[in-house]
Amino acid sequence: MTAHPLPFEISMLAWAIALVIFQIVLQAASQFPFVSIGFLMGPRDSAATIDNKYVGRINRALHNILATFPLFAAASLAVVVAGRTSATTAHGAEMYVWARVLYLPVYIAGIPVLRTLVWTASIVAIVWLMEPLFA
Repeated sequence: MTAHPLPFEISMLAWAIALVIFQIVLQAASQFPFVSIGFLMGPRDSAATIDNKYVGRINRALHNILATFPLFAAASLAVVVAGRTSATTAHGAEMYVWARVLYLPVYIAGIPVLRTLVWTASIVAIVWLMEPLFA
């Protein structure tokens, strides 16, 4: 059997999933210097207070990608299933992934205006991806 190439939007979805997994691991690993292994492996019935701005930024960046990723995933799958892929949807998918890749270090570095612009680019990318679904 000959394998058919994946739609570009699905390839970008796979990269976005890899990025989410990376951020989950980074967020967990960032806590190691500040809390005990027992706490990390336990039920975490009480919240750990970690007074480190970088750990906080990593945590907030994870929550941020988790807020936008379901929209990106749904839009990617919808345009492929509907057979409505185009250059615009491919650009939107790629722009989302690159914006999210850039967002993490910009947020960790604490660059406020650029962080907002990169986040905005990721939202615009999702809109571009969805555009054919409204035509």
